[in-house]
Amino acid sequence: EDDTPLAERRAQALALDRDLLKELLGQEELRDLLDSRAVEEVEQQLRGDPKTADQLHDLLLRRGDLRLGEFEEELAAELEGDRRAVRVRVAGAERLIAAEDAGRYRDALGAMPPSGLPDAYLEGGEDPLGWILRRFARGRGPFTTEETVDRYGLSAQEVEAKLASLDLVRGELRPGGTEREWSDPDVLRRLRRASLAVLRKEIEPTEQAALARFLPAWHGIDRRATLREALVPLQGISLPVALWESDALPRRVPGYRPEQLDQLTASGEVVWVGAGLERVALYFREDAPALGRPGALPAPEGMERERIREALRTGALFWFDLLRETGLEAESLLPALWELVWAGEVTNDAWQPLRAKRRYAAPRADRRPRRFSRQRSDAITATQGRWTSTAGLFPGEPDPRALAELLLERQGIVTRDGVRAEGVPGGYWPVYQELRKLETLGTCRRGYFVESLGGAQFALPGAVERLREKPEEGQALVLAAADPAQPYGAALPWPKRAGARAARVAGAYVVLLDGAPALFVDRGGRSLVPLGEPEEEWLQAALAALAENLPKMHMKRLAVERFDGQPVGESEIMPLLLEAGFQAGPRRAVLRG
Repeated sequence: EDDTPLAERRAQALALDRDLLKELLGQEELRDLLDSRAVEEVEQQLRGDPKTADQLHDLLLRRGDLRLGEFEEELAAELEGDRRAVRVRVAGAERLIAAEDAGRYRDALGAMPPSGLPDAYLEGGEDPLGWILRRFARGRGPFTTEETVDRYGLSAQEVEAKLASLDLVRGELRPGGTEREWSDPDVLRRLRRASLAVLRKEIEPTEQAALARFLPAWHGIDRRATLREALVPLQGISLPVALWESDALPRRVPGYRPEQLDQLTASGEVVWVGAGLERVALYFREDAPALGRPGALPAPEGMERERIREALRTGALFWFDLLRETGLEAESLLPALWELVWAGEVTNDAWQPLRAKRRYAAPRADRRPRRFSRQRSDAITATQGRWTSTAGLFPGEPDPRALAELLLERQGIVTRDGVRAEGVPGGYWPVYQELRKLETLGTCRRGYFVESLGGAQFALPGAVERLREKPEEGQALVLAAADPAQPYGAALPWPKRAGARAARVAGAYVVLLDGAPALFVDRGGRSLVPLGEPEEEWLQAALAALAENLPKMHMKRLAVERFDGQPVGESEIMPLLLEAGFQAGPRRAVLRG
């Protein structure tokens, strides 16, 4: 099945010659190709909007009879006074017609005109009904036989026979319709051209803000998912340790609880691997060999590190076993162990060590009155769980195809900058080579989907349609700056106004308004950086979103001291902060959750 996005397929079909299109489809089947907005636009043009009596007269000649309510009485009175228009009864209702058509309506429909009209206007001509119905078709979009019967009070058989004798197109034409319709060929051509124009506009690359609207939805932000479902596309990506449980998982798994992750890691189904200082990547154990190691710190050297490596070659060890096997003191063993963790060489079957507040300090011995006293510490320490080498997770070379497929699942629309921002080992070129192969297989397609991001963009089927969906105005979203669902600073550049003040760091947040970056909240919330020229309207919306999302930011309070580099008390933002629910304090504005 063709995975070309729907807008492209419709545009390609409409660009075909009508006869070729009819041959391919078997008949005039345009219902799924014509655009409803284009049909409405063309019909509005055909209906016209006369502002003068002359324009109303031209409309009567071009479109035919008008019912009450379809014209301005004041303009009609002027035409009737000049004997340029008359009123007749058709199908039991009053109609306004051009005086020149009086004879045709009399002969075709039995509508008796008023006396006093010139003889030339009373001539019906050949086939007056055919003439009236042909003009009826030229003055509107696709119409059904029933609509024609209702308008002129004729039998369905008579109308059907007469319409069939005219040079009209019949088929499934109107978007959303349920019956076969008739259409004038010229009108149908206009509808096709208008639809093609709409669709070509749709397949133009979207603005960058569209990607920022698309990506959170693609990641399932604030939608219900299981932890396993949320972790699948996040495999292999390096994120700050704190971000995983403060934002990344809670925003994808409503009601997330730490014990859910503990259960997956303790069972061995999920494993974490160090990916740089204070950063880790997660894997499903079965997928790790194909995806390969994440980027990490260089392998550390030294006697302590070599002893740890040697000890872990025999298998997983608890902390006290590791102390015995290495013969090292706890004060020297623990820092060396964590150096190996951040280099991606050592992992643990528990997440608890990553939660420890004093990660590099060796645990103190419990002070108990007796050796076997029942008092035992239940504090989280950096030594809990079993330590093991990651060598067994990555026994051979990774599969570049698997990485390319994962990037498609994670990003939906894969771009060069998006791949580079993830720090994928080897860079973009190996991924690009595999994406080209996947394109050949029909797994993804290449195109220019987002403006200014280069032509080598790849997308999964369905992602492009979601990227182009019309957004609801006024959407506000607060995301962690380093969340993979937040594209600024990664696939998309930060606004120039931000300078070096905005960064993808743990603890920082970004407020997005309709996908556009509005406000950057630095780590700790002491400074707000406007990412656009400050304007009261959007600042109000951004601050309201910030206040509403404070619980999701896991902050008990937000104490803003500076706005756009200035003390907050001296800036124009203070009244807006107070309006959003902040409280004025000495040299700061405080919002409590």
